Amino acid sequence: MLIVDSQVHIWAANTPERPWSPNAKPHRPQPFGKNELLQEMKAAGVDRVVLVPPSLDRTRNDLALEAAQSHPGQFAVMGKINPAWPESRGALAIWRQQPGMLGLRFNFKKNMERLSNPEYMASMWAEAEAAEVPVYVGVDHPAVKLVDAVAERHPRLRIILDHLALAGGAKDDEAFRDLDLLLAIAKRSNVAVKISALPGYSTAPYPYRNLHGHVRRVYDAFGPGRLFWGSDLTRLKCSYRQCVTVFTEEMPWLTTNDLELIMGRALCEWLDWPAPAD
Repeated sequence: MLIVDSQVHIWAANTPERPWSPNAKPHRPQPFGKNELLQEMKAAGVDRVVLVPPSLDRTRNDLALEAAQSHPGQFAVMGKINPAWPESRGALAIWRQQPGMLGLRFNFKKNMERLSNPEYMASMWAEAEAAEVPVYVGVDHPAVKLVDAVAERHPRLRIILDHLALAGGAKDDEAFRDLDLLLAIAKRSNVAVKISALPGYSTAPYPYRNLHGHVRRVYDAFGPGRLFWGSDLTRLKCSYRQCVTVFTEEMPWLTTNDLELIMGRALCEWLDWPAPAD
């Protein structure tokens, strides 16, 4: 089975040549680069990773792109761009010509006004749709309705919601209290979800059985072709391998075909990242 992680951050040391964003709080105290990630992937049985440049790198994509270009079979990138910069206009027409670049990631959790103001993102959504550039979107459940409006206006824009649109820091049933707001957007065929960082939303021990019922509801709404496993590795509270096996070994209602899709094949198809031949 092909195992593809939909989100991992890598970052370098904080230096004058590469300063971190002010108030940056990396998930681990030491830099975490491609070599460390490759070691963890090998131990966990993960074949491929989609790299998401962290907020401490502002809008820099170079570290992730270098990893993807040096290991094209194992890494690819969902990069960042600042819609407010004049040079961003028209950039998406050639965005995927950058070797290793698959798409974009926008995290609105701390900048909700940018999503709620249709004019701020209007040209970016339109350009991404025209250029067939898929987009990761970070929001909480109440803001899914804003993403729904974007998906309706741009039906050919492939949107993937981060972490089931769960609020950071929320745990157990409280984290899923407003899950119906996420399930409502399943009617949009151009919207998928990353079922990523799941262990961080439970206070229970592995295999986090108190969350399995919520996962089943999302599966029933979106189906396995629009449900993408991921770890957000550097903030996991369990081992990388356990983040894999909580799905592959602990949810018996998932069929072999379901797992093939959820654990990697479906994500590769959505992002147009050709999967290796069997």
